[in-house]
Amino acid sequence: MINFAVHFLTALKFFISMVFDIDMIKRVYEALPGKVEATRKMLGRPLTLAEKILYAHLYAPTPTAYERGKSYVEFAPDRVAMQDATAQMALLQFMTCGRDKVAVPSTVHCDHLIQAKVGATQDLAIAIDTNKEVYDFLSSISNKYGIGFWKPGAGIIHQVVIENYAFPGGMMIGTDSHTPNAGGMGMLAIGVGGADAVDVMAGLPWELKMPKLIGVKLTGKLSGWVSAKDVILKVAGILTVKGGTGCIVEYFGEGADSLSATGKGTICNMGAEIGATCSVFAYDEKMADYLKVTSRAEVAALADGVKDHLRPDAEVYADPAKYYDQVIEINLDELEPYVNGPFTPDLAWPLSKFAQAVKENNWPEKLEVALIGSCTNSSYEDISRSASLAKQAITKNLKVQSEFTITPGSELVRYTIERDGLLNTFDQIGGVVLANACGPCIGQWARHIDDPNRKNSIITSFNRNFAKRNDGLASTHAFVASPEIVTALAIAGDLTFNPMTDTLKNQDGVEVKLDEPTGFELPPAGFSVDDPGYQAPAADGSGVQVVVSPTSDRLQLLAPFTAWEGVDLKGLKLLIKAKGKCTTDHISMAGPWLKYRGHLDNISNNMLIGAVNAYNDKTDTVKNQLTGEYGAVPATARAYKAAHIGSVVVGDENYGEGSSREHAAMEPRHLGVRAILVKSFARIHETNLKKQGMLALTFANKEDYELIQEDDVIDILGLTTFAPGKTLTVVAHHADGTSSEIVVNHTYNEQQIEWFKAGGALNVIRASFAK
Repeated sequence: MINFAVHFLTALKFFISMVFDIDMIKRVYEALPGKVEATRKMLGRPLTLAEKILYAHLYAPTPTAYERGKSYVEFAPDRVAMQDATAQMALLQFMTCGRDKVAVPSTVHCDHLIQAKVGATQDLAIAIDTNKEVYDFLSSISNKYGIGFWKPGAGIIHQVVIENYAFPGGMMIGTDSHTPNAGGMGMLAIGVGGADAVDVMAGLPWELKMPKLIGVKLTGKLSGWVSAKDVILKVAGILTVKGGTGCIVEYFGEGADSLSATGKGTICNMGAEIGATCSVFAYDEKMADYLKVTSRAEVAALADGVKDHLRPDAEVYADPAKYYDQVIEINLDELEPYVNGPFTPDLAWPLSKFAQAVKENNWPEKLEVALIGSCTNSSYEDISRSASLAKQAITKNLKVQSEFTITPGSELVRYTIERDGLLNTFDQIGGVVLANACGPCIGQWARHIDDPNRKNSIITSFNRNFAKRNDGLASTHAFVASPEIVTALAIAGDLTFNPMTDTLKNQDGVEVKLDEPTGFELPPAGFSVDDPGYQAPAADGSGVQVVVSPTSDRLQLLAPFTAWEGVDLKGLKLLIKAKGKCTTDHISMAGPWLKYRGHLDNISNNMLIGAVNAYNDKTDTVKNQLTGEYGAVPATARAYKAAHIGSVVVGDENYGEGSSREHAAMEPRHLGVRAILVKSFARIHETNLKKQGMLALTFANKEDYELIQEDDVIDILGLTTFAPGKTLTVVAHHADGTSSEIVVNHTYNEQQIEWFKAGGALNVIRASFAK
């Protein structure tokens, strides 16, 4: 009891003294009423919440309205967050731009480089040893430039952000596609590439096309087996993986206000899977309660003072179709649990129809592994509801049939659920607690399986389930559901089990039924933590040395990319014509490749190795036009580069879907790819390509994709008069002596064209600071 009291007081002291960036938050709230009123007057109408936050964060005031989906707008975000895998490249770029310190509050979170293999303690120790060079680099560079550093084991970036930094009405960018998680706290939080983070950390405006707005009206209230996760699983089924592209999804209605703050965060987090710029909920009592329990009562009081400006105007509630570009309505009273997958997060199955789908599609019915937690679902509410089912397994004498893992989202959550006995409950059913890190969610999983080629099924409470995503195995059928459904299916070991209607035979041979899960939105005894894992930066970092060994295979200082030659690009070789889904996982895989995220040349050896070649339906096997032989994509690109020949990548719909990783843009740039020509782009990837001085082009006529042939030599014409809204021409010279002239579109504005001409946005920034 004495030890517990000491730990509690230590934790309390830490959080009382650590209301981060309170002066910045005060400035935002002091200016908010005036900015909202000025915007309302300028637009001459009531405002949605997203509009209030967007216009309140303009880099410079505007006398006229911006057009949704068309106008490029410069914003001034309040803060930047980076995870360790993407922070390496972002900070390697930042250290070359000429700033002594970041211009806005920024943080680095060490969560991606910890492989899940045995259990939390051993896995973390191995990661700290294995990644020492990278962690030392990130710690020292954070110390030098005034960046807060969260050590390995502190937690997953998005959970740590919502616990410590997210505040209603704020705007942040983060170098991870699931940054929108903070929308659960009423913040516009947007995933970006590292070059965008450099802009903001350097004090420059951050550019974004003014998003369209999708309104999701929630009525009713969740009950029983249904959770907040099921809201976004249903929305994903409605909008698909590209239906939210270029849009902010704004949730409203009494149903929205009834959800916990962390439940709201779950919904916003997985909004990345529909391509949304971000998602957001209005400030309410649930958010205030969460601020208070995470020792930010001062922030809650400030938000209460401007509450009307942190919610949509009343007229928007009354007639949403008038103010949103699209409106979806979901009655939470009627919602049932969903299971989405396999291989894509938008294949949505109501639980009542899932068993039938499993049988009809011949998916493996046996559930081999069930995994809960991650940045999407590791709140106290999630864990306590799952633990209530684990407790039933114990009391009803049920043997858990699947492997079962638990990934706490942060040390704050882990410490608290251990204190409250929830981890012990999971331990009693054979659950394995993994480190407070991303782990299997991003492919950092040393999975134990007898035959990696055997078709098998897993289910997670994560957010993304592309082929090979979790364990690197194409044979794995990965499904996504709420932590409660995942836990119930783990107990059954069978994908066709419906806990709402079916019974299980226990170890005594008796048929028993699982009761509905129960839990707590917030810990009844409050949160506690011993060491949250935070390192504050040096007050003066001028004397801090950032050392990168020239012989390191993990870190590599960056050399600027070369500027455009000033002429049309001719004689380019087709590198690969990618067929079907080509996500950033296909372009730049994670898993074991994460260790090279700070070394551009080494990680470029994974470039497009997961993309399917349209000419042979194989991965990582393309024709080298110089030799006529087939080989790996990166090796072929290097051969062209060595011969001073540029190349072109051709792709399908929604190219670059998924993670924010800018390596998927930097690797092609590094290996001599000059243009990416596709049917359509995912938002973040298109921006990343532009930032690196690449040409991101789309077919004006999507059927022209079929004109591209394997031995094509490609010219890109019209670059000497490259201008916004003006098409370019691609000429594909075929091996038989004929050619196809193809009109291509682009979305470059004047500033982005300058990035192309200079060889990348960083070159423009560097030149600006040099002046």
